[in-house]
Amino acid sequence: MSEPPPLRDVIEAHGLGAKKSLGQHFLLDLNLTAKIARAADIRDGDAVLEIGPGPGGLTRALLAAGARVTAIERDARCINALEDLSAYYPDQLTVIEADALQADETALLGANVPAKIVANLPYNISTELLIKWLKAGPGLWASMTLMFQKEVADRIVAAPGSKTYGRLSVIAQAASQPSRAFNLPARAFTPPPKVDSTVVTFSPAAGPCNLAALERVTAAAFGQRRKMLRSSLKPVFVEQLEPVLASAGVAPTMRVEDVSVAQFMALADAL
Repeated sequence: MSEPPPLRDVIEAHGLGAKKSLGQHFLLDLNLTAKIARAADIRDGDAVLEIGPGPGGLTRALLAAGARVTAIERDARCINALEDLSAYYPDQLTVIEADALQADETALLGANVPAKIVANLPYNISTELLIKWLKAGPGLWASMTLMFQKEVADRIVAAPGSKTYGRLSVIAQAASQPSRAFNLPARAFTPPPKVDSTVVTFSPAAGPCNLAALERVTAAAFGQRRKMLRSSLKPVFVEQLEPVLASAGVAPTMRVEDVSVAQFMALADAL
């Protein structure tokens, strides 16, 4: 069968102008979508979950690499365009109209778990989706290759002591191993957003993570960044705080931005 029509023709034929309310910024450069597929290390037969495929630019690259793609799309306008694409890649594409924040990905993927999650995420829900998948853990995903606003990516990979180090940094680095892959300028998208973007890859964490406890500890600690830990964490640990801090190797006078991910995990374990 011939190649799929140009993406701009698909957008025009289906009336797929990007919706600001859905955080849509379409990536139409097929060289860049292929680069994302390479960053995700897509192999023939890989099970892939894609969120927010829109007109299917990245979807094409994943299918061309041999992936079996389950695509979750909230925008009903895009469904027909994606289903048209499946004709060019028989038995490789499953399109599901759903809200990714509410979807049960494990049930939708069935026997295809753990899958590789690859997505140009809608900016307005990117952090929520990341946390959702980190909580699901490696039972859902074998790897993740996700695009974020650059400032969000900076926070995800930030090291202790840096200005961008925060709660998201700790949770992401405790529950996975994130790494910056490459940046994309705003002009690469249609319409161009106001900020540049970054693709981040995630592999499973080296060991277990008590994420529920970690969320409580980091919420208290980073909720009062200007205070010393002996003040910000007192409501969480009450009178047990001093020995808990000592066991985690954390000085009571430390500022939250200087506490390492490993130390935060030790505090979560103590909680």
